[in-house]
Amino acid sequence: MTSVDQETEKDKQAFWQKLQAFVGKEIGPAQLSPDEVNIPMIRHWCEAIGDNNPIYLDTTAAEASVHGQIVAPPTMLQAWVMAGLKPRVLSGTNPYEDMNQLLFSKQFTSVVATNCEQTYDRYLHPGDRLSMTTTIDAISTEKTTALGTGHFVTTRQDYFDQNNQRVGSMLFRIIRFRPATRKNPSPHVVRPRPATTHDNSWWFDGLQNGKLFVQRCTNCQALRFPPGPVCPSCVSMDWHPVEAVGTGTIHSFVVTHYPQVPGLEYPLPVLLVDLDEGVRMVMNPIDTDIADIAIGKKVDIVLLATDDELTLPFARVHK
Repeated sequence: MTSVDQETEKDKQAFWQKLQAFVGKEIGPAQLSPDEVNIPMIRHWCEAIGDNNPIYLDTTAAEASVHGQIVAPPTMLQAWVMAGLKPRVLSGTNPYEDMNQLLFSKQFTSVVATNCEQTYDRYLHPGDRLSMTTTIDAISTEKTTALGTGHFVTTRQDYFDQNNQRVGSMLFRIIRFRPATRKNPSPHVVRPRPATTHDNSWWFDGLQNGKLFVQRCTNCQALRFPPGPVCPSCVSMDWHPVEAVGTGTIHSFVVTHYPQVPGLEYPLPVLLVDLDEGVRMVMNPIDTDIADIAIGKKVDIVLLATDDELTLPFARVHK
């Protein structure tokens, strides 16, 4: 397989042609707004934005205007159909996800939103009930930006009223990119210093002495981390340190690319590790390829001096 560093313009063009197969595909069925256009939501929006136009809330002013009735702020278009905290479940195939997987195969894994354009066909009135369809509108050829190289992906959301008449549209554009290679920090740049206090300095002192401690409540025996003055279980202020075995399991992880902090190497995996004692710690991996990191994998915790003044725990992931 051709590596991304060895791709020719012909390879890039062939990949772009594969991406073009997704253009024009609709992402799932039409999404119905949970509520009709209503005064309370308009009021909350106007208060949050600071929009005092009387035609949005004052019946007398609205009836005297060219609209003849209260109307919703046009920029609320997206809000009426916006999904809540519960994720939207799409049945069947999802062309947007399939497109992403194709982009991921070329290491275009990072994403940044670039711009949004809305078009309004008419004002919305209280009582309107909207639905929205989403279509993959355009995918650019490979572009290079300051962030890295990738493809701009534009989706189009079309909004319809209860009579299936379009009331507005929105173009939303992102770039899926492969982060640009950055130079590793100079050897003399040290890792950022932790914020130490009276309540946690003992823990960092333990690391300097080669010991990974967990705090145990003397009263109820509950373990806790990060260190704190009061037991969250029984509110006792009495505690003592317990040395951890140094083994655990990856609970979750992220791979960070930006912003890049001097003293750290990127891409930078950050792991949330379940220690076998029952508490969780955040740490970076060591002697581990990013491809080998996975939720549920076992780790050994190694204490490593990053410089003369700082020792931290790192996770060595089992193969």
